[in-house]
Amino acid sequence: MTRPATPRPPLSGPWLLGEPAPASPPGGPEGTLPAAVLFDRDGTLVTDVPYNGDPEKVALMPTAREAVAAVRAAGIPAGVVTNQSGVARGLLTSRQVEAVRRRIEDLLGRFAVWAVCPHGPADGCACRKPAPGLVLAACRRLGVPPERTVVVGDIGADMDAARAAGARGVLVPTSLTSPEEIAAADATAYDLLGAVRLLLPPALRHSLAPVREEAR
Repeated sequence: MTRPATPRPPLSGPWLLGEPAPASPPGGPEGTLPAAVLFDRDGTLVTDVPYNGDPEKVALMPTAREAVAAVRAAGIPAGVVTNQSGVARGLLTSRQVEAVRRRIEDLLGRFAVWAVCPHGPADGCACRKPAPGLVLAACRRLGVPPERTVVVGDIGADMDAARAAGARGVLVPTSLTSPEEIAAADATAYDLLGAVRLLLPPALRHSLAPVREEAR
């Protein structure tokens, strides 16, 4: 008699790293500002080094420092949502993910939340982008509504995760972004500071350093 297969235990949710930071949705009752801005990590805040677990290989993307500083100066909580399938593939440890996080915060300051998916594409989790789980988990940690949250990323999966969560997405394309992903995005910008300019009212935009005109 064949013994029935042992059911696989349910997958754990995303990792929430760093110290939680209390946040109040900015912008007043009209919601003129986003309640939170969530940045993708690789290819958005830092250069995309596949399965990077080495803090020494962390390098900022153009205008990353200025963009994150502008979000914070506007009183908006800034967080990070990132797929790290290298954990599931056995290429990264949790300590390596944490070491890279600390290095990024050395360069950019402390983020209000980090939501990390450690699963692989075949794991069927609800957090791996383009699923909405990372965005929703970050919003819950911050106590902000997804519909007043913005996700900034470099590929279509970031935009799909934002859309599935009910958030707004802004695409900052790189050489790895496909034309189809650019065409499908609701909003695009040439660089990170340009993306932040799209999120701010005119009075705050004028306080930022000049950048190239936003696309679309």
